[in-house]
Amino acid sequence: MSSFKKISVIIPCKNEEKGLRKVIEGIPLKDLAKLGYSLDVIVVDNNSTDKTREIALKMKVKVLFEERSGKGYAIRKAFDNLSKDTDYVVLIDGDNTYKTSEIPRLIEPLASSFADVIVGSRLSGKTYKGSLSVEHRLANWFYTFLIRHFYRVNTTDVLSGFIALKEKAVEDLRKVLVSNGFSIEMELNIKASRLGYEIYSVPVTYDVREGESKLEGFKDVVGIFLVFFRYIFWRVNKVKQN
Repeated sequence: MSSFKKISVIIPCKNEEKGLRKVIEGIPLKDLAKLGYSLDVIVVDNNSTDKTREIALKMKVKVLFEERSGKGYAIRKAFDNLSKDTDYVVLIDGDNTYKTSEIPRLIEPLASSFADVIVGSRLSGKTYKGSLSVEHRLANWFYTFLIRHFYRVNTTDVLSGFIALKEKAVEDLRKVLVSNGFSIEMELNIKASRLGYEIYSVPVTYDVREGESKLEGFKDVVGIFLVFFRYIFWRVNKVKQN
């Protein structure tokens, strides 16, 4: 029986042929192996119309297909198809904005039992010119302020797409997450906190995306805002009802 602990890296993708290869190649396999980890890389093809699936298959990683368009659908699909021996889960976008080389930075606080969920923070990290517009930065500050004060979630970047979680947190969250789009990150933070899991942030690098943005502007802003209000009174005892 292997003494290695397993990290399942989930990469939700909708037409990410330009960045996906770099995301997968950037995973520090040797460094993680030295630290005692094995990797299970899962690409969720969210009904892409480009070469995303073809590239993922050539990279010899596990590929799941989710026909329904939306980041929430893709993440929930992956959560329902994790290996039973998974110890930690990492969520990261396929556009090469976040760097898979920084996965160890998010895993260490979990492995040392400092926290249960670690959010990679762009706002307290290093952002390259052109990677985060003024509008997106302000919106993120606003949402982060709301969730810190109304939900008492200890994060500095509530809309980050780079998150690491202990398997137990994922097992509980997969039973209650319902968001279909980009609001999945807001919901994940809120419900993880309400389920009693400790959340903290670590600074990460954020680069200019490769390929076109999948955000739908005002629609996504409204969706995230609605999720914030929807779960104000959501509590742990509702787990059994979902």
